[in-house]
Amino acid sequence: MSEAFETGAMEIEARAAAWLERRNFGRWSEEDEAGLDAWLAGSPAHRVAFVRLSTAWERAGRMAALAPEIPAQSVPPFRVTGPFLFRIAAVFAVLAVIAAGAIAYLEAPRERTYSTAIGGRELVKFADGSRIELNTNTVLRARMTTSERVVWLDHGEAYFEIKHDAAHPFVVMAGAHRVTDMGTKFRMRRDKGRLQVSVVQGRVTFDTPDSGKLSPLEVLTPGDVAVATAKSVSVRRESAQDLTDQLSWRQGVLVFDHTTLAQAAAEFNRYNTDKLVIADAQLARRTIGGTFPTNNLEAFIGVTQDLLGLHVKRSAHAIVISR
Repeated sequence: MSEAFETGAMEIEARAAAWLERRNFGRWSEEDEAGLDAWLAGSPAHRVAFVRLSTAWERAGRMAALAPEIPAQSVPPFRVTGPFLFRIAAVFAVLAVIAAGAIAYLEAPRERTYSTAIGGRELVKFADGSRIELNTNTVLRARMTTSERVVWLDHGEAYFEIKHDAAHPFVVMAGAHRVTDMGTKFRMRRDKGRLQVSVVQGRVTFDTPDSGKLSPLEVLTPGDVAVATAKSVSVRRESAQDLTDQLSWRQGVLVFDHTTLAQAAAEFNRYNTDKLVIADAQLARRTIGGTFPTNNLEAFIGVTQDLLGLHVKRSAHAIVISR
């Protein structure tokens, strides 16, 4: 590129800056508008320079560095001066900052949110081969990059099938609690004040890293079910059939085995907008068994009427079961 070409380009940029400053801070007239139009029509390079600086101006919020200094009467005879060059440098500095910010934004770890409505389910697949299946009314956030794999279970229930990578462990945060996979299939359910983690295959570690005190690191293996509240963490063993029943929602059904009516109603209420209400505490302790579609309240209601001899009263969004 020749020196003459560089000087010509700089003059065009300076002239564009002068027009832009005049239009935004001077007394802009019809004659000024005609003069600008004529200058823009004189060369494609004029128009390119003006559009580029206008865009930078708008994005920078009309920088203070482009304060008015041109007399109000007219655009002065063109000269390449220090203040103009300074303004041009300032505009391009803004462009550089904007570009750097955009690159940083694109390269920054991005979180994505996945959610299901009441009664809904969703299967989320990741590039590393891991899969998460979300149950009804669940919100989960994920940040999956080449350097980290982290998800947050904000509420609800999910089933995890994780591809193990010792260099990049898969971590699930649920409130203050953390689950780290070691090549695993597991289920997590987070209700108000209560978290349950059930391991189906492989192993996970379970701890509470931000509790303010030393937290025991539990290693959970298949059949282990950890239950955590704000005050305690306990681990129990459950049979393979119990774990299968816990995951029956993946087939769209609920499995009850000597389940109290109160517990059964609470489970149905997770999947339906019409809510079951058990009329009294004594009735709520009665038990029921069977397999029911999650979205078929009528099947459950029919069993309570036909087999248990109970009464049903319906209102707008409530179904009251009584003796």
